[in-house]
Amino acid sequence: MNYDYASIPSPTTSVWHLLGLPVRAYALCIVLGIVVGVLVMEQRLRRRGVAPWASLDMAVWAVPFGIVGARIYHVISSPAEYFGAGGEPFRIFQIWEGGLGIWGAVAGGALGAWLAARQLGLPLSVFADALAPALPISQAVGRFGNWFNNELYGKATTLPWGLQVHDMDRSNPGHATVIDGKAVTLPGLYQPTFLYEALWDVGVAVLVWALDRKYKFGKGRAFAIYVMAYTAGRFWIEMLRVDDANHFFGIRLNVFTAIIVFLAALIYFLLVKGPREYVVPIDAPDTVPVAVAAESDVNQVDVAGGSDKEPAKAPKAYRVVSEEEFRAYERTGILAPAEPEPLADPEPAAKVEPAAEPVAEPEPAPKDQVSAFAKPASAAPTASAAPTASAAPTASAAPTATESLSTTPATTPTAAPAAVPTATAASTPSATAKADEAAGSKADDEAAAPADER
Repeated sequence: MNYDYASIPSPTTSVWHLLGLPVRAYALCIVLGIVVGVLVMEQRLRRRGVAPWASLDMAVWAVPFGIVGARIYHVISSPAEYFGAGGEPFRIFQIWEGGLGIWGAVAGGALGAWLAARQLGLPLSVFADALAPALPISQAVGRFGNWFNNELYGKATTLPWGLQVHDMDRSNPGHATVIDGKAVTLPGLYQPTFLYEALWDVGVAVLVWALDRKYKFGKGRAFAIYVMAYTAGRFWIEMLRVDDANHFFGIRLNVFTAIIVFLAALIYFLLVKGPREYVVPIDAPDTVPVAVAAESDVNQVDVAGGSDKEPAKAPKAYRVVSEEEFRAYERTGILAPAEPEPLADPEPAAKVEPAAEPVAEPEPAPKDQVSAFAKPASAAPTASAAPTASAAPTASAAPTATESLSTTPATTPTAAPAAVPTATAASTPSATAKADEAAGSKADDEAAAPADER
């Protein structure tokens, strides 16, 4: 059967030479994928408030860690090629020939991104959410490196988009085996798993971008969406592949890995909540600097911290703010204070007992009361107030009705008020003398009264 038109052809070479230096297609695809991913992530980071080209700082850390992690995972999952019968261990370091595991790349890249985030003073979740649609685009571009290497194809198929696969020459790496001037191909057609995954990755990027735009995920939830969507596709694509790999219970190791990672991402997405995270420099001003306000309109303040005269400097660290605060900061260059949270329903106020009023000092008693109660205390030392013999019985006699109305001793307290007049009388001698004279006059009048009136 002629497969020239009813199939997808494969390149016969994956390496070229430029000025005597080898240029490998696999490495070019990886580098191109990294560049595209960095550009996409850069735009998303800027929209979240990160300083320009922070994505390059992250790539400096994440890319080397990711490549090392990807290679380690590939060697662990496919050890026969390096440590089996006829294996060549030194080929572990020949990464340009292919063999990078995506799960190792994600793990190693995450470690590098964490180190970069610490250096830049950014939450790792901001990087992760910005990377969520960028990473599958990078993977889609990088998958074409497998096509150039004629590797990682699937099972035999009769589909019209079946893939022709060349027999690569081990003695001449990067080139197909040539017999009689013609490149040798493997018999039949094979599932183009590289193309399936590349198309799936593009769909994952579009899905993550659309969902994140609608729901504004934060706290790494957009990255969790990417992980779930990618592993769902990797599960069925992995079942089509026929390249060497470790198997458990007749199933490829990568299938188990895809299931475990999918469940972990699902649990994270369900448990972790939070809106999209925006950041501003840690030293963002609360008021417009006087110099800036005098030279330019407040709406044109450079929120990155620079001016027209000197380039903006990357902040030493960032702090997370709400979207409303970030939009206001973009317009004015000022970080307005956050609105206070609404107060809860007030609890009923506790009943407050009135404070005891201070006891006022008692006022001095009227003069007639002072005379009545001060008489026994002042009678002894006063010679002129001594009663006569005829007046003694009268002192013990009950007062008349007229006297009761005038003095009213029964309605006046006997203990407490008595102490007050005594102290008053003792402190005011003139008042005591007048009281004694009045008492003596009254006794003389009673003695002179007729007997029938008494």
